[in-house]
Amino acid sequence: MVKSKVQKKYKSLLGEKETEHAIVLIKDFFQLALSTELNLTRVTAPLFVRSGTGVNDDLNGVERPVSFPVKSMNEEKLEIVQSLAKWKRLKVTDLELKPGFGIYTDMNAIRPDEDLDAVHSLYVDQWDWEMAIDEKDRTIFYLHEIVEKIYRCIKRTEFYIYDRYDNIKPVLPEHIEFVYADDLQREYPDLTPKEREAKVAKKYGAVFISGIGGKLPDGSIHDGRSPDYDDWITETGDGHRGLNGDIIVWNDILNQPFELSSMGIRVCPQSLTEQLEERGMQSRAKLMFHSKLLKGQLTQTLGGGIGQSRLCMFLLRKAHIGETQVSIWPEKIHAECKKKGIKLLQLK
Repeated sequence: MVKSKVQKKYKSLLGEKETEHAIVLIKDFFQLALSTELNLTRVTAPLFVRSGTGVNDDLNGVERPVSFPVKSMNEEKLEIVQSLAKWKRLKVTDLELKPGFGIYTDMNAIRPDEDLDAVHSLYVDQWDWEMAIDEKDRTIFYLHEIVEKIYRCIKRTEFYIYDRYDNIKPVLPEHIEFVYADDLQREYPDLTPKEREAKVAKKYGAVFISGIGGKLPDGSIHDGRSPDYDDWITETGDGHRGLNGDIIVWNDILNQPFELSSMGIRVCPQSLTEQLEERGMQSRAKLMFHSKLLKGQLTQTLGGGIGQSRLCMFLLRKAHIGETQVSIWPEKIHAECKKKGIKLLQLK
């Protein structure tokens, strides 16, 4: 079922043809702003990678990637990417980029185990980006500087759309607020992580929640993170742990918090070892990617993903991600969308 709280009288501010035009405007404008702000060069990305190398993103460690054998390669199994979190670090290393410079790409992924609703689809499209950093930049303060740059790009894109469609009014606050997952747990111990996100997102309009994946004071975690890309265990020096987080805004159409980006400083050999141990996944250390990292053969990086369809959905005030991308939906979602006046781009 569609889990978001869409009002029954929802009506899209743009028709289908206008929506398609606006999607192109957003994507062209935002990626240029992002690449300029972060010194990123566009690269071509893979749709699939070899199984058993550790390069594919395991997400929370339980999601199954789509895989297939290749006749011309002795039936070797390849996997459709779930994200490019680790591939990008290999690419930055291969290009020998200097600190402060990086790459971005169009990431197209399939996540067959996704729970489908108004913001989650089988098809995931992101701007995946990664930049080289110095060891001295492995701080929460540097991470927050990059977050502010990305948020400025989002704000500029929102105004760009308003300048062309004056019925789509700007709603984002001037500044993004920084909060920590462990502080939220202490402040709202009786709420679930998603309920905590709703509290702060509605209060501030836009927040970056730092320290996602590591253990909170009560032993729980705010949200799942694989142990082998974001660093969620390193002490920040201000009483917290974790050099990663999510950009979350308040979505009035859905009446809920709305994640636009997940990002972080990537693991170093020490934090990878500690995170694999905490999750009981020490066997991964033998995989190609992990072995290179533990030997110090990979560039230190910071990176993340920014949802393309999600950003379009938010900026165009859409009620369902199926209004800004083409995917496949079960009959229940088709029926619910029709009832609420939501026109999915996918033909039934």
